[in-house]
Amino acid sequence: MTRWWKRAAVALGVAGMAMLGAATWLLRAADVPKPALAGSLSQDRLVWESRTRTYSVYRPAAPEDAPAIVFVLHGSMGDGASARMRSAFEFDRLADEKGFLVVYPDGFERHWNGCRAAGPYTANTLDVDDVGFLRQIAERLVHSDGADARRIFATGFSNGGHLSLRLGLEAPDFVRAIAPIAASLPSGDNLGCRPTGRPMSIFLINGTDDPMNPFSGGRVALYGLWGDRGTVHSSDETIRSFAREAGYHSDPIERPLPDVRKDDGSAIVEMRWHAPGRPEVVLWAIQGGGHTMPHPRRRDLRLLGATNADVNAPEAIWSFFERAGPSRPVER
Repeated sequence: MTRWWKRAAVALGVAGMAMLGAATWLLRAADVPKPALAGSLSQDRLVWESRTRTYSVYRPAAPEDAPAIVFVLHGSMGDGASARMRSAFEFDRLADEKGFLVVYPDGFERHWNGCRAAGPYTANTLDVDDVGFLRQIAERLVHSDGADARRIFATGFSNGGHLSLRLGLEAPDFVRAIAPIAASLPSGDNLGCRPTGRPMSIFLINGTDDPMNPFSGGRVALYGLWGDRGTVHSSDETIRSFAREAGYHSDPIERPLPDVRKDDGSAIVEMRWHAPGRPEVVLWAIQGGGHTMPHPRRRDLRLLGATNADVNAPEAIWSFFERAGPSRPVER
């Protein structure tokens, strides 16, 4: 081999190693180890629409007499186990402290039939009734664990966030409050939900630099290239839509939250509507945040953008659910 070819081979090798290193850096998450938990996780299944569906339930060692139910919904290509890990096992830890039940359902073929009409995955093309599936799980837990049917809540990330939006729009008789993360209301012909028009308590968490779900609205696709899911409204219009349904006609209270971690590349601005007898409506706009869930110790893939480390999102979500309580707000 000539000297020139040797140099070329070395250069190619160095470039390959650099590319591999960059890919590893982009595609590596910083997960947290599973903490010591007092409760137990059980797997179960049921038949719904002639399909066997699976889910897991975390039961604290000392549940409330009539425990609340919190559904935690995974994103695309995920499952209940990945939702549990992505939320850093925080909902389990909180369940141990507060006595509620945590449900980690599995989407049909790893996806949910959320609020977007677009999407090639089977749950969407077959119009799988995931709302009915979750109702069946809750009904079981009301009978088996004495769960409180008035305190059923749902949070979800990305595709799971869209299912939580669907629950809020279509099933306000079922869920008391929702907390979608990295999700926005579909726009125009992409709306696959049938809104009831009833008010709903909602806590929306979206990043301004999300490379998948555009904060300012538009086409949902990773960096505009992969995984086209149609178009969505902006985060601002999404939250204002829920505020209007709740009967708010003025601007929200807007404030920055403490920027505790200066090194995470992000900060939070909160928009909040709240009045006695009406559902609370909140947006956390993660300035500089990506397609990620805020947490002080767990970091999502860098490919998905910055992960805010100022707050513990599951803690904030449960606090929001607690404030929603069991009673229904007055209609407009």
